[in-house]
Amino acid sequence: MATAVIMPRQGQSVESCLIGKWYKNKGDKVSVGDLLFTYETDKAIFEEESKVDGIMLDIFFEEGDDVECLVNVCVIGVEGESFDEFKPGQGGQGDGSTVLLVDAKRQAGQGDNPTQAGQENRPPVRPLSISPRAKNLAEKTLADLRYVEPTGPNGRIIERDIQAVLSQGYRSAEGSNISALKLDQSTELTTQAALQVAKTLPPQSSGDDFEVVALTNVRKFIAKAMHASLSNSAQLTSHSSFDATDVFDLRKKLKGMEDYPEFAKITITDIIIYAVSRVLLKHKSMNAHFLGDKMAFFNNAHIGVAVDTPRGLLVPTIFNANQMTLSGISAHAKGLFEKCKQGSIEPNLLKGASFTISNLGSLGVEMFTPILNPPQTGILGVCNTIERTKNGKPYQAMGLSITYDHQAMDGADSARFLKDLILYLENFTSHLLLDGSLM
Repeated sequence: MATAVIMPRQGQSVESCLIGKWYKNKGDKVSVGDLLFTYETDKAIFEEESKVDGIMLDIFFEEGDDVECLVNVCVIGVEGESFDEFKPGQGGQGDGSTVLLVDAKRQAGQGDNPTQAGQENRPPVRPLSISPRAKNLAEKTLADLRYVEPTGPNGRIIERDIQAVLSQGYRSAEGSNISALKLDQSTELTTQAALQVAKTLPPQSSGDDFEVVALTNVRKFIAKAMHASLSNSAQLTSHSSFDATDVFDLRKKLKGMEDYPEFAKITITDIIIYAVSRVLLKHKSMNAHFLGDKMAFFNNAHIGVAVDTPRGLLVPTIFNANQMTLSGISAHAKGLFEKCKQGSIEPNLLKGASFTISNLGSLGVEMFTPILNPPQTGILGVCNTIERTKNGKPYQAMGLSITYDHQAMDGADSARFLKDLILYLENFTSHLLLDGSLM
């Protein structure tokens, strides 16, 4: 009997994945455990192995296709066996609601004048398809779908697109403006024709002195998130520095403890994470999410740490960092960083942070302006050291840059956080001894 292989769901928030590479072709023999294909979310790469023996009867999607989770990707069975019922779109597979985005004011019968209140600069009405989960979320949250940018298969709106609209503050008092109207056949055919043309466009082309290369899935996600962050928050950055003598002295002593390898591996980043996790709890507005007309304050410090990977920037979360020891933070962070670099990080570990740290000091950066990760209200940039003098004696000053959302707090609030963090770091060894949290 033929067996369909579906696109796995990696985490509840993941609605579709990108086909990476096929390792089997149509007609190939397949054994249990054989690698069939790789697939990727906007954060990580995964491998799908065969759970049955047989022949690869058909492959329904090509490398680079964005496929909804739980949709049939290929089918394995006996040569000559019928498998039509497994093709996507058959028997309800892959079916979803097709909707028309209609201006809410027009639905309410308030006229066709585009300059009426609330109508200025509204995106045009356009037909789109939407997944049931996305539609349900949009209706519950009053998300304004006129601002949505579909990222699902075949230009479909999926749940993460609704979440993106909500994070940008686009809600409609009249509702989500969804009218469940089926597109006519000519529109569907036109849409399908356009999609076929798009698939024929080369992902890479060259000129005399330049090369055009299509963005990766991760780069697209980062670009969209960064633009949305700057467009929908009032960001301001303050810069300062601290005397890193105590931190460097402690790091040197720990590195020399060869009998305790867990101490020897502790880094400056680990020390910064530890200090931030303690100081954050005294500054509620910095350890929070700004939700437009309300704030969510966290009782624990969930620290996101920016990691440079071959696929782009990833930000894994160290949950409840304030409850961990310094060596515990160090070990946990290294495990997360390694998973990010290998592309095997679980999607659920790339969200939920209440505050973020970005360290560019190792790259020689002396000052920079980190960009917020909404709805977080703060992000700390860690910079390189500069030699300065104090009382005629030289010391290493490490730069810190704090970006905050001025919608959520005033400049004095962020300044107080930065001041307390500096005092903590300049006396780090003393705090560590008082906490008793080295190991």
